[in-house]
Amino acid sequence: MTDLTTVELLWLEKRIENRIRFGRAVEERIIDRRRRVLSFAPGTVFAFVRWASNDFGTVMSRVDILRAATPGQRYSTVPWVTPGGDILLRLTGWPRVERVLQLIDAVEALDIHPADVAPEYWHHVHNRLSVNETPRPYTRGRHQAWLRRRRITP
Repeated sequence: MTDLTTVELLWLEKRIENRIRFGRAVEERIIDRRRRVLSFAPGTVFAFVRWASNDFGTVMSRVDILRAATPGQRYSTVPWVTPGGDILLRLTGWPRVERVLQLIDAVEALDIHPADVAPEYWHHVHNRLSVNETPRPYTRGRHQAWLRRRRITP
């Protein structure tokens, strides 16, 4: 048995797209040209974006930012993710998903990998967007404070 969290990615043109937006995978297994499996070490943060449509248009848009399951700790189950993870953010509907993707882009514009962002920030984004409020931007100052709390020098 492995301690890794696996995420099944699937791409069916104009029908289904499951992809990782950010995260540091430790292993990748290609099944075929439409499917692959990424594995994440315990405690790794990653964003999993899912989209599906039918003949009439988009039927589902969702983004989950998860912390990979750690053995002995509680976790939530998420479709396509085995065994699951600690949910930092979970939003549905294209307007909210698009806003999260924009916030991820803004973090990357600061030259900060989104997986290194304080987990509390993703909770904040989830809470604010859930009630149609604007989340505070992530800043270098906040990131430095997060690193100091973790006793990591920048």
